[in-house]
Amino acid sequence: MVIHRGDLELAGVNIKKTLLLYGRPGCGKTSIAHYISEQTGLPLVVARLDGIVSSLLGSTAKNIRKIFDYASSIPCILFLDEFDAIAKARDDQHELGELKRVINSLLQNIDAMPSDHVLIAATNHAELLDNAIWRRFVQTVEIGLPEQTEIEEMIDIFSEPFTSELTTDPSRRKAFAKVAEGLSPSDLKTVFDRAKVKCVLSKEKCIQIETLLSGIYDLKEKEKSEQNYVRFLSDYGLSQITINKITGIGLRKVKAYLSFKK
Repeated sequence: MVIHRGDLELAGVNIKKTLLLYGRPGCGKTSIAHYISEQTGLPLVVARLDGIVSSLLGSTAKNIRKIFDYASSIPCILFLDEFDAIAKARDDQHELGELKRVINSLLQNIDAMPSDHVLIAATNHAELLDNAIWRRFVQTVEIGLPEQTEIEEMIDIFSEPFTSELTTDPSRRKAFAKVAEGLSPSDLKTVFDRAKVKCVLSKEKCIQIETLLSGIYDLKEKEKSEQNYVRFLSDYGLSQITINKITGIGLRKVKAYLSFKK
């Protein structure tokens, strides 16, 4: 809408440029805000609302007002991160009456924003937001976990400048993406960054798949054990001999672990 602002104005359409991004942590809400800033050429003013909440709630309302006053004084995109820190439902029985007045102040500031300014808010807890908050946003977008095909695309991005079997073997790439399903982009980047650190320290140019699998296992498995790790590697499609080479676990023991696999 920002890019087509002139066309909309010529058509007599004056729509508030407000966007609410919601979803679990690490899925790219902040990255999207930065991308929109780059595409529109507007500076991004970032305010983490969990950082402006004061024990003196009157001060919180003043802090909100200062943020909106500043954002309204220059052409920019105002990005309110951790939005649920303030925008909680006003019928929450655990909240004080003064905090409800803070929410009302937030609503008034959103309404008073100039029509040529952009507001983006992000939350990991959409279920906490007040109904009136939802109505203030023209666009609401849920940012979910990446699908398998998207994970495959991320492999090349997160691998650079190193290589691995994942970047050259399509079957390995698909199998790895299947194992990595359920991870956020942030989680996946962490797995690759740790593997790249290992490459640098060992002076290697190729990321080892077993290092990546170990990183995913650490993130996904709550009950860690030698047997569960062997099963995890088997689910990825590794042969018993390969598992033996990767883990150092005896081949007979690997076979025994997998023979009890449900």
